[in-house]
Amino acid sequence: MLKILAVEKIEEPLEESQPEPVKEQKPLIEEFYYPKYGPGELWEMVLEKCLMKGATIIKNSPVTNIKFKDNKIVSVTTNNIEYKGDIIISTMPIKDLINGLEGNKEVNKNIKNIANGLPYRDFVTIGLLVKKLKIKNKTKIKTINNIIPDNWIYVQDESVKLLRIQIFNNWSPYMVKNNDKYVWIGAEYTCSELDDFWNMKDNELKDFAAKELEKIGIFSQNDVVDYHVEKIKKAYPSYFDTYKDINKVIKYLNKFDNLYCIGRNGQHRYNNMDHSMMTAFEATDNIINKIREKNNIWNVNTEKVYHEKK
Repeated sequence: MLKILAVEKIEEPLEESQPEPVKEQKPLIEEFYYPKYGPGELWEMVLEKCLMKGATIIKNSPVTNIKFKDNKIVSVTTNNIEYKGDIIISTMPIKDLINGLEGNKEVNKNIKNIANGLPYRDFVTIGLLVKKLKIKNKTKIKTINNIIPDNWIYVQDESVKLLRIQIFNNWSPYMVKNNDKYVWIGAEYTCSELDDFWNMKDNELKDFAAKELEKIGIFSQNDVVDYHVEKIKKAYPSYFDTYKDINKVIKYLNKFDNLYCIGRNGQHRYNNMDHSMMTAFEATDNIINKIREKNNIWNVNTEKVYHEKK
C-alpha cells in the first residue's frame, strides 16, 4: 500500500449567505493509504482470500428471483439455479431487490412503487492517455515529471458536459506505464442509460471528451495516444422522486431477519468506499453476535458532520 497526498481542487466561490463553519467539523483527510495498482487490487485480494477459505464465487449472474417464507429469505435464483442460504447479504440496488422478491407477487404495491421510483445517475468515465498537459504545476508539491498534483478536479465550466477530471498518475505512479512520459486522465460524466450520451460508441466518447478537455485548456487533442471507456449503471443513487419515502422500504426489508442490505446501492445512499465497507463490518458484527436490530447498519454515514454543505 502507498501512502500518498490527497489533493482535490474545488474552485467554487463561497456564497455571501454561507453560514459560519460548524465547530468540530470533521476535515477531509490530506493523506491516505492507496493500493499500488488501484482499488481493484484490494478486491482481487479479498476474492483470493475468500476462495482460499472455500467460498464459491459466481460472476456475471443476475439474480432473477428471491424466495421468502414468513420473515426469512430462503433462496436466491440466478442462471435458473436456485441457491438456498441461511444469511443473505445484498449489495444489489434496492429497486432490483424488491422486484426480485418472489417474482414481486407478494410485495405491497406501495413498497413496489417507492422502490421503482428511486432515482439513479449512471456513470461514464473515459480514460485518455496523453503525452503532456497544458496546465502547469504552480505549487510547491513535487510530482513525477512535474505534472499538476491534483487527484480530482471538479469542473464548473457550464459550457462543457464534463463534471470531474481524475489524474491517475497521482493516485499511484504504478498505474501508468512510462509515467515520466505520459499522463492518464479520467474524464467523468453522469447520464442516463437511456440517453444519447450513454449510447455513444467508445470512439465517439473519446473524441467528445478530448474535445471538451482541450476546450477548457487541459491538453491538446493531438496529444491523445490511447483511451479506454467504462460505463457503470446506477453508480450514483439520488435523493429525489420517491426517496422521501425510502424509510417505508427500509422498514419492509428489515422484517426479513436474515437479510442485510449493505453498500451504496444496497442502501441507496451516496456513500464512499469507506462507509460502504463500514456497513459490511456492522452487518458482520450483527450476524456474529446474533443481533436482530439493523439500525446500526442503516445509520452508517448519516452523521451531518461528514456531509458537505453549500
